[in-house]
Amino acid sequence: MATGTVHCRALRLDDPQDARALLGLLDHYAQDPMGGGHPLGEHARAHLVAALRSVPGYHGGLALDGERAVGLVNCFTGFSTFAAQPLLNIHDLVVHADARGRGIGAALLDWARQRAQDLGCCKLTLEVLSGNTRARKVYEAAGYEPYALDPESGEALLMQKRLSGAA
Repeated sequence: MATGTVHCRALRLDDPQDARALLGLLDHYAQDPMGGGHPLGEHARAHLVAALRSVPGYHGGLALDGERAVGLVNCFTGFSTFAAQPLLNIHDLVVHADARGRGIGAALLDWARQRAQDLGCCKLTLEVLSGNTRARKVYEAAGYEPYALDPESGEALLMQKRLSGAA
């Protein structure tokens, strides 16, 4: 592990080294129990970079320790109807296991915050597994909190419905 200063910058999908870092870090995350515990699928490996190039609202950031990519944040723009403004959703935040505990997750969250401000977003959103206490502590320290319109109605829950043929 290099001991240089870690810095964050925008991920460049047209750069082969950045594309490899994206796939490598996302695969590392997918194999972690918090990412599902299975390697990134072959379809995703083969098509993800090209597919992301076609998504106008994609914003990716890399954390680099020297030349080595040690962290990744994948974000997508959305829209808040209540605020009538864009928002930025953090879809994936990955810190390589051997680089954890060094503030890299916080640095990537700060990169995403700056990107959201540059885009004129009203807020940042993310999802986290309730049992991922390590990540939750990082998010809470950065000011994230559960979402509730009315505390008496409870916190919002992320739900999904898988469609046939979808991973």
